[in-house]
Amino acid sequence: MSGARDTERDAAGAAGQPRRVAAALADLLDQPAGRRNRQLLHGAAVTLETEHDRWGRVRAAQDGYQGYLPLSALGGALKPSHKVAVRATHLYAEPDIKSADLMTLSYGALLTQTGETGRFFETPGGYALRQHLEPADTLAPDPVAVARLFLGTPYLWGGNSSFGIDCSGLVQAALLAAGIACPGDSSVQEAQVGADLTPEAPLEAGDLLFWKGHVAIATGPERMIHANGFHMAVVEEPIQPAIERIMAAGDGPVTRRARPSRPRG
Repeated sequence: MSGARDTERDAAGAAGQPRRVAAALADLLDQPAGRRNRQLLHGAAVTLETEHDRWGRVRAAQDGYQGYLPLSALGGALKPSHKVAVRATHLYAEPDIKSADLMTLSYGALLTQTGETGRFFETPGGYALRQHLEPADTLAPDPVAVARLFLGTPYLWGGNSSFGIDCSGLVQAALLAAGIACPGDSSVQEAQVGADLTPEAPLEAGDLLFWKGHVAIATGPERMIHANGFHMAVVEEPIQPAIERIMAAGDGPVTRRARPSRPRG
């Protein structure tokens, strides 16, 4: 888009406006109407840096990732009170499971409670089942358990939700849920996350295995979970046969093994 950046202006006349994602899920693009790099869940905090036509350039609070979203995907900077604690849930038009579902939200989506009716919390986007939520500041004690919530999720390059996810998105979802800082791309994860393990060190649940352009989470000494293009889904499988399959496909050997910091609390 020739000259697009030249005509950008500060968002609402002032750069650095805090906002949150109001859409159920938003693709974070490399340019307006461009390619998806990552995704942001409902309620994710962003800084709106510039606007151009119907697009905003944002920076994600969770990892600093930058990209473009349609301005229609953004809402106000309400402080979230709860987050989705199950694989997926609905927001309903009324406090009734038979009412219209307004949007479907992934694990980790953030919500702001404004009221309560029976088994439902009222939010600006609709009514959510209280049993599917937990306080927004809750930390998951086990990243592997979080990763297993995504078993069977379709593989989606750049995906970050229980509707579609890639290898680095799965690792980021699992680690962030446990309060462990984690960037969004596997190459940056390999460079920044965890302490190195020697090839001889036994793997523990939660350790990471890296290949060029790929990452998996060990679920024990001999098994791992990952989103991958071979199965086109999130699967848990034995490590050694996967290493051999990846090598045979021409994607090379394991390039790093790492142990992230243990979850807090």
